[in-house]
Amino acid sequence: MTRERFIEHVRVEQEPLRRFLLALCNGNASLADDLAQDALVRAYVASGSFLGLSKFSTWLLRIAYNCYIDHCRRSQAEQVPLELAADVPCLDAADASFRYEGLYQALERLPGKEKAAIALFYFEDRSIKEIATILDMPQGTVKYHLSMGRTHLRQMIQ
Repeated sequence: MTRERFIEHVRVEQEPLRRFLLALCNGNASLADDLAQDALVRAYVASGSFLGLSKFSTWLLRIAYNCYIDHCRRSQAEQVPLELAADVPCLDAADASFRYEGLYQALERLPGKEKAAIALFYFEDRSIKEIATILDMPQGTVKYHLSMGRTHLRQMIQ
């Protein structure tokens, strides 16, 4: 992929990328921006390996999700042993000035995969198939996480 083509793709996908990470980071805009920047650097470095087998947006969101998971593991590793960190969701404080603070506070309490599935499905309008690719899980598992995430959010909001 040429540099110009990469920049063209990024211009289109920059806002969806940031929204997705903002949801995962519970409204913490500075953390979401840091992770977005990390994801874009990783994507640029790996752009030669993008074969076009999936949409560029799916590929980029998968990289961003991996950056988020890496961040969570690093954050949790400082608090708990590394063996336990892989299954602990990342909980960063919500940015108090953000207008969807209540929603992000509820999302913060969801397990990581439920939060990611909800964010991709409802915030980014991604299909079950795309979400399965981004999160690297079967489509049935994505449907399960969406169902459980909706149930958990409904309980928290009521």
